[in-house]
Amino acid sequence: MKVLTICGSLRAGSYNRKLLKIAASVAENLGAQVQNADLKVLNLPIYDQDIEDVGMPENVMEFKSMVEQSDIILFVSPEYNHSVSGALKNAIDWLSRGKKSLDQKTAAIMGASDGAFGTVRGQAHLREILGALSVRLIPSPELFVRFADKAFDEQGKFIDPKTQEVLERLMKKTFELYDKLK
Repeated sequence: MKVLTICGSLRAGSYNRKLLKIAASVAENLGAQVQNADLKVLNLPIYDQDIEDVGMPENVMEFKSMVEQSDIILFVSPEYNHSVSGALKNAIDWLSRGKKSLDQKTAAIMGASDGAFGTVRGQAHLREILGALSVRLIPSPELFVRFADKAFDEQGKFIDPKTQEVLERLMKKTFELYDKLK
């Protein structure tokens, strides 16, 4: 099984990158091959129909290929202004152009925030966006890492073991959904 991770945060030391690293480890422990699509490295242009009309940029085609070759997509995103990050929304917009790269993909979503809501509003928007693109998501469990500034230890692991348990259940159920639908 091939899992592609996508982090909506570009900041190197972000809480969401820490969360992504833990989630990738869980996926590997479940037997998956994990690849990361680093949006900062990919440096996708802001979606513009004029750019698309000239031809999809090479980095966009590389990103679309990574998504199309994966079995499961793991989206990890911060919450910006009660929604998804601009970087993640832009990436999804590119994936929806030309060949619909996300069509019928199985995915899991999660996020971390130093606030009390832990990306609940951003994940609701992400769920709506992905639903419009025919991405298959399990309804629960949902993982909202609240107070992320206090959620990780020095080694980058969760301080609260219940958070790890929820993450493991989310990943297992996502893998089960993929197995049922393939």
